[in-house]
Amino acid sequence: MAREWFQNSVVYQIFIDRFAGFEDGSNWHNPEYVGGDIRGIIERLDYIEELGVDVIWISPFYQNEAYHGYHVTDFFSVDENFGTEEDLKELIEEVHDRDMKIVADFVPNHCSVNHPYFVEARNNPGSEFVNWFCFDDWPDHYKSFLDFDSVLAKIDLDYEPARNHVIAAAKKWLELGLDGYRLDHVIGPSDEFWQVFEKEIHDEFEDAVLIGEAAWDDSVTENSETVNMERGILGKVASQEYTQKNYEGLLDGVLDFKFRDLLLGTLNSSIMPDIAIRPLLKAHYAFFSSDFMLTGFMDNHDVNRALYELGQDKEKLKKGLEIMLSIDQPCVIYYGTEIGMTQHHSITEFPSYGDLQARQPMQWNDMDGELLEYFREKINNR
Repeated sequence: MAREWFQNSVVYQIFIDRFAGFEDGSNWHNPEYVGGDIRGIIERLDYIEELGVDVIWISPFYQNEAYHGYHVTDFFSVDENFGTEEDLKELIEEVHDRDMKIVADFVPNHCSVNHPYFVEARNNPGSEFVNWFCFDDWPDHYKSFLDFDSVLAKIDLDYEPARNHVIAAAKKWLELGLDGYRLDHVIGPSDEFWQVFEKEIHDEFEDAVLIGEAAWDDSVTENSETVNMERGILGKVASQEYTQKNYEGLLDGVLDFKFRDLLLGTLNSSIMPDIAIRPLLKAHYAFFSSDFMLTGFMDNHDVNRALYELGQDKEKLKKGLEIMLSIDQPCVIYYGTEIGMTQHHSITEFPSYGDLQARQPMQWNDMDGELLEYFREKINNR
């Protein structure tokens, strides 16, 4: 398989605004930029290389209206808060010079309500862009990403001009040198879109890896009219495993949310985790094709940090790393997990912006050196 370079890789996930390049990051508890940028990542590549990872995954860098990068206003430009296209090109080249790969978050399902095409579509009923979006009752009622209609508009990716626009953007950044994508909210677009997307990308970029974020939770169930996952929906309720399995044959793999549930649950149980988790994982992996890459992780930017979920127990965190690295699958290290970054309140304790708890700035001046060395040793010896 052309993308076999990703199999068994260790991926380091970077949230651009919160990783490096900021001055102090003291405003992290607000949904605003703290100052992290692409140049900051370049300056920390020695650190990343010494960690022993194979791949860097960066959050969305496209022109957008939010610190996290997911509210896109132009898929073809780099947001000035993060740097320039030249900065991105330099980062890609520097990563490749160190024999690593780099993938980025790509967000095809939706865009900001202030994207110029959506603004025109809402203000001009005769605009060519009206058909680019999913209006239920023009101009004020339209589908979104789940229930975020005040800030995001769902793109109709089954409409050919809109689909071509988004695919062209994906190709642009692969031409610049990216090695693939983590595809955001893959349950939003239709399976037909993903068939076209995968074929067009792999016809031109055979080695580009495509890993989907296929997550099903209560918020999806409550807003199921905004998703188009035809093959996996059971009525209006889908299990996490069926949601992930839906993308066999459509993508190279998915982020394995089920693995995280099994791993953290086992680590927090009274049973020896090495003994308890093996039969669970065996049954889990047997549900999928052997060539479908199930990318494991302990935490990311949308969930509580692993150390918090493990009761601040670093020995459990170490065991979790050992188990994750022992699996014949790719895995992700979320920035800061390797130095003991945690949180003191759950994401769910807040009515809004609770995810900021898991997105605190990288603590460059407050590292657990022993834990960092443990991560380095285990990753380098995988």
